[in-house]
Amino acid sequence: MPVSYKDYYKILEVERTATTEEIDKSYKKLARKYHPDLNQGDSKAEEKFKEVNEAHEVLKDPQKRKLYDQLGPNWKDGQNFQGAPGFENFQFNFQGGQGGFGGGDFSDFFEMLFGQHGGFGGGAFNNGGFGGYQRQRKGHDVEATVQISLEEAHKGGAKHFTLNQQGGETKSLNVNIPAGIKNGAKLRLAGQGRAGTPNGDLYLTVQYAPHPKFKSDGFDISCQMFIKPAEAVFGTKLRVPTLEGEVELNIPAGIKSGKKLRLKGKGIGAKGDEYVVIDIDTPNLETMGEKEKSLWKELAGLTAQGE
Repeated sequence: MPVSYKDYYKILEVERTATTEEIDKSYKKLARKYHPDLNQGDSKAEEKFKEVNEAHEVLKDPQKRKLYDQLGPNWKDGQNFQGAPGFENFQFNFQGGQGGFGGGDFSDFFEMLFGQHGGFGGGAFNNGGFGGYQRQRKGHDVEATVQISLEEAHKGGAKHFTLNQQGGETKSLNVNIPAGIKNGAKLRLAGQGRAGTPNGDLYLTVQYAPHPKFKSDGFDISCQMFIKPAEAVFGTKLRVPTLEGEVELNIPAGIKSGKKLRLKGKGIGAKGDEYVVIDIDTPNLETMGEKEKSLWKELAGLTAQGE
């Protein structure tokens, strides 16, 4: 199948006469523009980012650039192209698009020119006089999921993780958790992925661990607090937990079971609120003493009579 030609100069938006400094400057601008961290979920930006990296991989290196430039003055001539020695058995398709990416991080076009899995040994430049040159390959990125407590999500700070890797090996990491981090957020640890040149990156997906007191909803949290019937009738003061310790909460008289009382700014990272859900603790007849039963019966009678 024909391999689509890639115009690395066009991809980097520079002239074929561009200096190394001009190439590097344009690469940095485009890499920043299309970086996956700034374009999450945008597959087109990710593909463009790969193309920009591939183009820079070739044009930043004097040897690779010289070999690429051997495509010669007929580089736009499609099927009539006659390039440097070593290209005789390759057919370029200039009409078809940019082509897909093969071999992991680089396209089929790159692999055809510079050899599968590095070097010129298997590529079109096998006889080009540069034997022995080896292209280093970037290590693969790795993804993992880690759990943190709501308190850690709230306050942030250093956190130690131990990750299980393939082959039974473990990797120890000290990670700085930003205060107020969102459930499901991803942290990128540059160079902590698979070994290569350069190493791949490690992407950690942060998940909130189950909490014994709180439930989370976005940056909001909630907890359930029980009060006695008399406290519901007359009101009371209640010590309630927060992510920073207990606070005193006024319970208004006549509160109903299921009522939510808000503690503003007491959510995760002070980005949300805390909701205290009030439940009235109904007395248990089986454990109630005779005097208490009598009083409840008397109260029930008064209530029935509307007194």
